[in-house]
Amino acid sequence: MFRFASSGRATVCAPRRCAYSRRNVSISSIDPAISGFVTKLAEKQPCFTAAASSVRIMQQPVEFYQCLLNMIRRAERRIFLSSLYIGAEEAELIDALYTSLRQRPTLQVRLHLDLNRSTRPGPGSTARLLLPLLREFPDRLHVSLFRSPKLKGVMAKVIPPRFNEGWGTWHPKIYGADDEVLLSGANLNTSYFSNRQDRYLHFSSQPRLAQYCLGFLQASSDFSYKLAPACTAQEGYTLLWEDGQTHPHHIENKAGRILATYQDSYRLGSACQLGYLDEADASDRHDVLVFPIIQAGQFDVREEERALAMLFSHLSRPAHSASGHNNDCYDGPLMDLTSGYFGLYRDYRDMVLQSNLRCRIIAASPTANGFYGSKGISGRIPEGYTLLEQRFMKSVRRVSREWKHEDENWTALRGPGVQLSEWGREGWTYHAKGIWLRPSPAADPFLTVFGSTNLNSRSSNLDTELSFMMVTSSSSLRQQLRAEIDGLRQHAHPWRGAERRVSLGTKALVAMVGGML
Repeated sequence: MFRFASSGRATVCAPRRCAYSRRNVSISSIDPAISGFVTKLAEKQPCFTAAASSVRIMQQPVEFYQCLLNMIRRAERRIFLSSLYIGAEEAELIDALYTSLRQRPTLQVRLHLDLNRSTRPGPGSTARLLLPLLREFPDRLHVSLFRSPKLKGVMAKVIPPRFNEGWGTWHPKIYGADDEVLLSGANLNTSYFSNRQDRYLHFSSQPRLAQYCLGFLQASSDFSYKLAPACTAQEGYTLLWEDGQTHPHHIENKAGRILATYQDSYRLGSACQLGYLDEADASDRHDVLVFPIIQAGQFDVREEERALAMLFSHLSRPAHSASGHNNDCYDGPLMDLTSGYFGLYRDYRDMVLQSNLRCRIIAASPTANGFYGSKGISGRIPEGYTLLEQRFMKSVRRVSREWKHEDENWTALRGPGVQLSEWGREGWTYHAKGIWLRPSPAADPFLTVFGSTNLNSRSSNLDTELSFMMVTSSSSLRQQLRAEIDGLRQHAHPWRGAERRVSLGTKALVAMVGGML
């Protein structure tokens, strides 16, 4: 049920100065291969610093779940969670929120979820799951539900609830408590806590980063619905739209303005200022840089595209190009890239194909795709991704860039190339996404992209995404990054998509809705 709140006033985030003082960070220790890129990126994006000792990279879903529960249970001031939805079976998670709210009378909790996914018909919807908490803690639990404005008019009335998220979703995955932040691509559902592989990076004692993430959710609530209990128990819940001057189906300009203003406020008053410090002054220097990157194509916010274009352009310069001439072995940059829903956005595909680096890609095998075995049209989705992979590899071969699996020995490599593998593990599905970059094949990664983006057309144009680019000079954190990608590659095997037949029905489906995959 949709209702307009009586206030009828539009609220737009005003530019704000960062409440925290600037921190000079030396880039003298950052690998020269990307120091120039990092300097330019800091001019475009908000930048936060951290000590490597405060960053923990987890590899297992159960670690993610226990870390999340522990954060909620020890929270004193604030909890902020952003996900696509909360699964109907997550009683333990809801109980943890309830207990923390009961035990700490001043605790504030903010949730930001996708409206369509959280209000699917049935007793197990996220909205109904949260009703008891909303009734008992109406002043301390704040639930915002984002609805993509892409689906409107007649289409909004005829598209079944199961498919309406195809027109765009709220996709950021942010889990925070007090000054801790857990960043992932995982949703809050049982499979993501047990047998659905993703990425999980935990940052402790990070008040600046935590405040940024909370502020991002607060700003985004200005173009989202508010979930509230209905007047009667029979009605269940109501959805309040509190801006009487903007129709909820026409929020594009408002949302784009809010997101751009929010980023500018942190960029102009950034918590980090790059500079060169003498070693004598650098004893307290943080060795991790974190850049938040928003991608919301439907609102014309395309920071992810800009950041990746800058990165590939920097790596394509002659000084960073791969050797391989005169029978030299390859010693240029190595990029690992993965997506559980692999269908690279056109611009990203061109960047990969035109670059002078080696790129190893992991996609989900058909059986590891989250839609494998689904009924109806959804069951065709894994086959649809096979078709996208086939098209990608045809493009790779067309420009003579294929890197064959039998050439895995680094000493045998000559020049740049692209290798596609598929992830498969019995009883598991694959949802990991992101990028790892190292200066040479033998080195550990010094840059990673992580968060919600799948790096495909849907992420670029339809969904609202928040991802992060992290750069570090810490040997210990670089070792964690290497262990992370090595752990994913442990279950990766040579791509076999060329051998798979794609039905005419699936080809027709991809032709119609390919941009939604």
